[in-house]
Amino acid sequence: MSPRNEPSFRESVDLMFNRAVALMDLPPGLEEKIRVCNATYTVRFGVRLRGQIQTFVGYRSVHSEHMEPVKGGIRYAPSVNQDEVEALAALMTYKCALVEAPFGGSKGGLCIDPRQYDEHELEQITRRFAYELAKRDLIHPSQNVPAPDMGTGEREMAWIADQYMRMNTTDINGRACVTGKPINAGGIQGRTEATGRGVQYALREFFRDKRDMDKAGMTGSLDGKRVIVQGLGNVGFHAAKFLSEEDGSKIIGIIERDGGIYNADGLDVEGVRNWIVKHGGVSGFPDATHVADGAVLLEEDCDILIPAALEGVINLSNAERIKAPLIIEAANGPVTAGADEVLRKKGCVIIPDMYANAGGVTVSYFEWVKNLSHIRFGRMQRRQEEARHQLVIDELQRLDDYLGDKWSMSPDFKDKYLRGAGELELVRSGLDDTMRIAYQSMRNVWHDRADIEDLRTAAYIVSIEKVAASYRAKGL
Repeated sequence: MSPRNEPSFRESVDLMFNRAVALMDLPPGLEEKIRVCNATYTVRFGVRLRGQIQTFVGYRSVHSEHMEPVKGGIRYAPSVNQDEVEALAALMTYKCALVEAPFGGSKGGLCIDPRQYDEHELEQITRRFAYELAKRDLIHPSQNVPAPDMGTGEREMAWIADQYMRMNTTDINGRACVTGKPINAGGIQGRTEATGRGVQYALREFFRDKRDMDKAGMTGSLDGKRVIVQGLGNVGFHAAKFLSEEDGSKIIGIIERDGGIYNADGLDVEGVRNWIVKHGGVSGFPDATHVADGAVLLEEDCDILIPAALEGVINLSNAERIKAPLIIEAANGPVTAGADEVLRKKGCVIIPDMYANAGGVTVSYFEWVKNLSHIRFGRMQRRQEEARHQLVIDELQRLDDYLGDKWSMSPDFKDKYLRGAGELELVRSGLDDTMRIAYQSMRNVWHDRADIEDLRTAAYIVSIEKVAASYRAKGL
């Protein structure tokens, strides 16, 4: 089969949804209500650039308002279209339900190549886009809260937040209108790394259960596992960095726009990132074999494959040749519905995007709560924690002095135990807890029901059930 037979990203999401609801007992009306996208707004606006007016097309899609505000990123890419934005909005609904973030699903996009504009021009375009959305309440702390996505980052979020606050000068919660902001503009520690960190926590949870590893034919832990990462953007970089530095995994392959690099002994992730920043790609990176067609590396022998960039990179044209027993979808929709079927039959375990990249929305939720509470996490309790720990340390010190050479505290115990949790530690703790609990809810469905063969269907079932419960509670 050629990629021409491939369902689109939107059709893939619908197919996966259908596969899950076929195994559930939902009334047909409720099933339809959860499936459909509530509304998509298309905005066309002009910005005067380089002596003439340029017209831009942007979208904001609201998939489900079973909980409000609705939440979802804004992406800047030339390929942005209504179908893609609606499919991503649907994924956001299920993702938020799965990780128990109290949001409905939404997504936005601007059809633009950000690399074609300088910073000042991008600011003008972003502010105008934000203005068009905000005046329709499509950016609002209690109705619709965007975040960064492909092609956007904390810089764009700061512009959007400022634009909203210029339009709503008396809204005390104005900063909560968008998440993923810089720290000094109401952001939260750990947001930039959040999605990559979530991928790490997801893999750790997978390796905690022998039944999961057996399904993928794996043993041991993350230590020494060979990993190939496709896309060294924000998500791929942080996932690869944490897995290699903290879990002992070997990043043997990295795929970027200008090809891929491979080294069986492992690559220095930080070094590769610095090289890309300086040279614009991986080409020429020392101590690695360069492959002009990076997609070939997806088929290389490895333990874990992390597609962390675009949709549909694993499709019917290459699924048969994928050797990795475990794929974790750090990007949205990197495995098409057709490829998913091929890989499932081969016994490959896929940790689905809906769960795997939910670290971003989880920490966005923490940022939103921080903005609404107007206080930094840890500010109230940190020193009190340290004072209480000091009492224990003082008693242990007395014991240490009393016993002399017979016993003493471990060298770094005092420092570690005394340090109260700041915002970053609390964010990581909350993210770890969220990723564990969400994974366990999928795992239970996966292992307990004979009619469910994969984690993706389990994830859809868990999340659709939660959305359905919300609608029932509303009296629908």
